[in-house]
Amino acid sequence: MFSKKNLLLFDFVLFFLVFAIAIFGIVIIGSATKINSPESSGEFQSQIIWFVTGIALMCVTAFVDYHIICKFYIPIYIINIILLVIVLFIGTGDNVNRWIFGIQPSEFSKIFMIICLSKYVDKNQETINSFKTLAIIFAATIIPTVLIKAQPSLSASLVTLAIMVSILFVGNISKKYIFIALAVITTVGAVFTVDLLSDNKYILHLFLDDYHINRILSAINPDWSDPLYYQTRNSIWAIGSGGLNGKGLYQGTINQLSYLPESHNDFIFSVIGEEFGFIGCVAVLFVMLLIVLKCISVANKAPDNVGMYIASGVAGMFVFQTFVNVGVATGLLPNTGMPLPFVSYGGSSMWMNMMAVGLVINVGMRKPKSMFER
Repeated sequence: MFSKKNLLLFDFVLFFLVFAIAIFGIVIIGSATKINSPESSGEFQSQIIWFVTGIALMCVTAFVDYHIICKFYIPIYIINIILLVIVLFIGTGDNVNRWIFGIQPSEFSKIFMIICLSKYVDKNQETINSFKTLAIIFAATIIPTVLIKAQPSLSASLVTLAIMVSILFVGNISKKYIFIALAVITTVGAVFTVDLLSDNKYILHLFLDDYHINRILSAINPDWSDPLYYQTRNSIWAIGSGGLNGKGLYQGTINQLSYLPESHNDFIFSVIGEEFGFIGCVAVLFVMLLIVLKCISVANKAPDNVGMYIASGVAGMFVFQTFVNVGVATGLLPNTGMPLPFVSYGGSSMWMNMMAVGLVINVGMRKPKSMFER
């Protein structure tokens, strides 16, 4: 159990950083959904509810000893797989199967996998570089990755791999495996590139759908008249038109005139750029950097390996999601759905991110027992 001494170690700096960026996100969602006009929808009010309830979930994960949570890593993994299978059969969405009763299992899968992989790597630290251990870790990660992609949600499935890489990297995995992985990635990338430039694209079709391939081609050779490039084109225009200081809240013409689809979610960064300019974009990225650095700091000072892996997995998840979201909004990456942590609209995403921060705070409040403690 936590003592008053543990409570004094509560990371209020991390809490207020998350609080500040989430409140800013709610303001931007209000602009993206036009709460200043009769066209306003309910996303603004919903996000406030998600945020308030998210704080409660963060407190729960912060004050329930993470060692107790990690003891149930096998049941948590099983529940994760069951939810991801169920959503494929009864899930709802526009031509996708992603939601069950308004909840998105793929979002919660991220934090489930952080817990499960952290505990498993900790239990098998001495054999982390054995083929058997690595094979089990890889297989355990690939199963939810494939299930999430089948929804389909390619971007969310890649987050799972990013979490695995982050945890293994700090888990003292042998450099030879890192070099082998880099060699494999380089080779696969070269093969995919050659196949992408071919007419039939036989290899890519084994892993990606037609619209994925078309989006990649659109990003490599952008055609501003191509309907596939419509969102990216208008996103770049919005960010560029904001200049240094932005046009002001509710003054973004591209956003307010509805030329930017999904502006409250995947392209929320474009609204920030148009209405708050370069300064606003840098400020948001700087706060996200501080949040990631706090996670890394907690990992560095963690009382044990499992705590270090949890904080590192959360940091890796935030970095990957932010990189992809901003990369898509600025045209550096192919168009794919990826929420900006704490800023984009979404209940499941907000809850998952707040719980992840709660786990990091949890790790930070725990200190190793001295030889005089029982």
